[in-house]
Amino acid sequence: MDIQKAKRAAIERIKRRIRKRVRGDAQRPRLSVYRSERHIYAQIIDDYSGRTLCSASSLCAEIRARCAELKPLEAARVVGELVAERAAKAGITAVVFDRNGRRYGGRIAALADAARSKGLQF
Repeated sequence: MDIQKAKRAAIERIKRRIRKRVRGDAQRPRLSVYRSERHIYAQIIDDYSGRTLCSASSLCAEIRARCAELKPLEAARVVGELVAERAAKAGITAVVFDRNGRRYGGRIAALADAARSKGLQF
């Protein structure tokens, strides 16, 4: 088995294990974070209705130019602040954090800390 395939399969196993326990509802939706090599994406999801309530990424029109000149860690912080601001506008104060099979550290932790600093509770 190719190393990349094995790594992807391990992430999928971890993701399934996490999603057994982590569910978002109307009171506490799920903040799902996806990290690729270049970009980071965050969305707040109500799993029971199957709707994305708000989202942000390093590709959003508002912050794309700003994120292009930042290092990935700083771009993750900017995305975390933006998703928290959008959640506040939507009336969301508390979420359940879903790290999407990745380790809690680096860019994922930076996004989470920035969202917490803007008032999102998890």
